[in-house]
Amino acid sequence: MRRFVPPARRRALRTCRRPALRLGRAALQRRLREGVVTSPLAIRGQRFDRLDALRGLAIVWMAAYHFAFDLNHYGFFQPPYRFFHDPLWTVQRTMILSGFLLCAGAALAVALDAGQSWPRFWRRWAQVAGCALLVSIGSSFMFPKSWIFFGVLHGIALMLILARLLAPLRGGLWPLAAACIMLPALWRHPVFDVPWLAWIGLVTRKPITEDWVPVLPWFGVMLAGLAGAQWLLAHRRAAFAGPVPGVLQPLAVLGRWSLSFYMLHQPILIGLILAYLKITG
Repeated sequence: MRRFVPPARRRALRTCRRPALRLGRAALQRRLREGVVTSPLAIRGQRFDRLDALRGLAIVWMAAYHFAFDLNHYGFFQPPYRFFHDPLWTVQRTMILSGFLLCAGAALAVALDAGQSWPRFWRRWAQVAGCALLVSIGSSFMFPKSWIFFGVLHGIALMLILARLLAPLRGGLWPLAAACIMLPALWRHPVFDVPWLAWIGLVTRKPITEDWVPVLPWFGVMLAGLAGAQWLLAHRRAAFAGPVPGVLQPLAVLGRWSLSFYMLHQPILIGLILAYLKITG
């Protein structure tokens, strides 16, 4: 039995389809880059190369950071670097992680702008959460005393749910983001030092773990990315969705596969180092 569609709704749907049919593929892509075509069907297929390139840059920087960490772990640097204390490394980690979370918040804004449903959101979320579980399992073998129980993927998985629920606040996200970022600097309590509460972030001492990305202050960074992208999509869509130069296209392509790259790069890097050590033995 066919579902009844009111005449007004049928006319609206036909109107949404017309730009894609009338413009042709090349013209439509040009209009999308310029931010002219904004019908639901057009938005759903729109690519945000600039956002992808920023994410690609963040993961290349992350891979370089992790390669240095692995070399240090296997004794290539003498004297060894103190990755958890030296500003050379702690500042880089903060910048890389900030880039990741800003891009994650912006990507959520893009998905919501394209009409992402909750079922589709949960499918993507399951991939992130599943990879977070694999990271915990893998790190428990490599670092049994400092395994990763709430790293970047664990944090992103939880923050994405919270950000999705708060997205309707739009401009109201800015003060909430500022509060999340500032709160750990203003107030902490020993009650949060226990492992089952450390993920909140209000600890008085950092837990012993190889990667720790608590909700506070990092949720504030994701909210800033979400709020900023919402504003750009509403007021400066062409600047946000414009193309990138050809030399940056590899970064944009890499940025679209960031989760796969994240999961594969460390096993590959560590495997190469172990192979080198075995050969030069």
